[in-house]
Amino acid sequence: MKKILSVLLITVLLVTVLAGCGSVSNTPDAKTSATPSTSNEASPSQEPEGPDYEAIDMRIAGMTGPTSMGMAKLMESADAGNAKNNYIFTIAGSADEITPKLIKGELDIAAVPANLAAVLYNNTDKKIKLLAVNTLGVLYIVEKGNEIESFTDLKGKTIYATGKGSTPEYNLRYLLLQNGIDPDKDIKIEWKSEPNEVVALLNSNESGVAMLPQPYVTIAQTQVEGLRTAVNLTEEWDKLDNGSAMITGVVVARSDFVDKYPEQIAAFLDEYKLSVEYVNANMDEAAELIEKFGIFKAAVAKKALPYCNIAFMEGAGMKTAVSGYLSVLFEQNPKSVGGSLPDEGFYFAR
Repeated sequence: MKKILSVLLITVLLVTVLAGCGSVSNTPDAKTSATPSTSNEASPSQEPEGPDYEAIDMRIAGMTGPTSMGMAKLMESADAGNAKNNYIFTIAGSADEITPKLIKGELDIAAVPANLAAVLYNNTDKKIKLLAVNTLGVLYIVEKGNEIESFTDLKGKTIYATGKGSTPEYNLRYLLLQNGIDPDKDIKIEWKSEPNEVVALLNSNESGVAMLPQPYVTIAQTQVEGLRTAVNLTEEWDKLDNGSAMITGVVVARSDFVDKYPEQIAAFLDEYKLSVEYVNANMDEAAELIEKFGIFKAAVAKKALPYCNIAFMEGAGMKTAVSGYLSVLFEQNPKSVGGSLPDEGFYFAR
């Protein structure tokens, strides 16, 4: 076990933590005793019907940033005791805080970067299953100026960016190549360790181009006068119509937990889907919940949510989108997905 944990911790440092971008701060576990949902249509002489399974504790972790934003309404339901299971949430600052606990069985479910899910599956003898996609692309090209109107306009430019050696780099290089731009010859990419460094460079220069994730785009626009969003990388990926999707975050669970509690997992997914729908339809209210549960500041979340691509995708659609995305990463660097593409057992289906 120690050997597996050591290998995985090293690997986590190599894969993206983009999906959990945000302030590195933990929030206390929200522990609740959930009661089954009731029906408003039950007659006075009847007990409201509860689920036909036993509600259980589910220990769920997410990271500060977009990949946990869709959980906010579900977290409120759990906090109020109205959820279908007893959901115990933890919000962490990075994936390397979550991964060891998931492997050791101290967590049951986690929201993690998409490629990290594949790494965990490959490096734990298939002890992880993919339940759903919860966040699509969050990367944007921003510009201090008005020269970039399309992806091809990046040719000859210098781009400031973060995420070298992880999914942001692979995504950018793939899209550049697909648009006829050689990332090693036709442009210059200056890699920085943190988004704050990129923002500082943009702020100190009269012009500049950068690749940033949300919600850092929103933060940067409050600090850099004239900074505008020039290109949405998710839209550029969709234009390729290659059957895949740019995916940032997913929800995974321990395989043994899924096998033991299939009805409870199904109930969790139903509630998660409703939570995502609520967040996307009620962004102002959702932003307040996002801050309440330590995911991100409400003022930033309110502005960033329309561009964070919070989503819910499961089943066959999830499999098609994720397998296509992982294939793109694998072609560039097999280590980015754990050395091989996950087999059929990786994808959970009801």
